[in-house]
Amino acid sequence: MNQNPIRILIVDDETSIRRALRPPLAELGFQFSEASRGEEALQLLRASPYDVVLLDINMPGIGGIETLRRIRAFAPRLPVLMLTVRDGEGEKVEALELGADDYITKPFSTRELIARIRTAVRRVHAPARAEDAPIEIGEIRLNPSKRSVTRRGQPIHLTRKEYDILYTMMSRAGRVVSYAKLLTAVWGADCREEVEYLRTFIRQLRKKIEDDPSNPVYLLTDVYVGYRFADAQMLQVELEAGGTDAREEVPESR
Repeated sequence: MNQNPIRILIVDDETSIRRALRPPLAELGFQFSEASRGEEALQLLRASPYDVVLLDINMPGIGGIETLRRIRAFAPRLPVLMLTVRDGEGEKVEALELGADDYITKPFSTRELIARIRTAVRRVHAPARAEDAPIEIGEIRLNPSKRSVTRRGQPIHLTRKEYDILYTMMSRAGRVVSYAKLLTAVWGADCREEVEYLRTFIRQLRKKIEDDPSNPVYLLTDVYVGYRFADAQMLQVELEAGGTDAREEVPESR
């Protein structure tokens, strides 16, 4: 990826959200434009190139979901991160199914948001990875050609389904994978509703790859939505934050 500044389009009808994001984004050298409605955002996207869109779900006019649908019609690879509220689980799942790259729940820290932005942009520009190329994140290394997994260089014995879950998650590191998509990928479309069945496997997998399965750092839960495997940058942010969650930086709305 080139070294030009990342160009961000912020789409949110809440002035307080846009105002809170301006100083940290400017300080880090990002270029950004703002829109308060989906209709305005679509006009800006057709007129100028952007690297990523921050798109609020709950807006007047056509709203975030319909705006996302229209963006995907002419910009299928443009990273779109949805800004959501705590109780919007159904909308989060719908947005992911429509092609959103990720979502972040208000209130959120700018540190977390910036990590998600960089991850999404880097993913688009990264060269395609060979299917059998090893995946290494933190202390976990997965070798698809051998269907083997090691942690700190020591082999981990996984069942066939545990391996399939881990491969699906690590190959999509940094991105939330909805329950339905994960179940379909591992068990097939007939099992896309078997969420409790999936949770049992996730608990067993965490016992094998996490230091503290009750406080995971690799295999994370997105409540009511799905799971995500932390990528290298997410792990670094967590380490630097020391386990704290400074969410007061950007306010919650509605």
